[in-house]
Amino acid sequence: MTITSVVLRRRVADLGPALDFYVRLTGQPATRFTLAGLDLASVGPFLLFSGPDGIAEGFAGVAASLTVADLDAAVTACAAAGGEVIDAPAVTPNGKRAVVRHPDGAVYEYLGG
Repeated sequence: MTITSVVLRRRVADLGPALDFYVRLTGQPATRFTLAGLDLASVGPFLLFSGPDGIAEGFAGVAASLTVADLDAAVTACAAAGGEVIDAPAVTPNGKRAVVRHPDGAVYEYLGG
């Protein structure tokens, strides 16, 4: 299994000031959007989000999104090494994804083909 990219999720109190900082930090433009009651922005390797506590806390429970070439193989490898599959691989509007808890307790979203 090879991880080809990592996007770090970061909850912020106010997306506006946070975007200013992260745009300056990365030198990349922000793409803002809404999803499931959250305000989000993608800036380089960061996914910033804000919103109501109940929704944001669930989204914040996933530390990062990891892109892999073969999602099924990655999920199988994680499970074989003691990980727990929380959401099995499924096709979503943004591509194929799964959510896995690693043996150390960290939760990651896996994206891939």
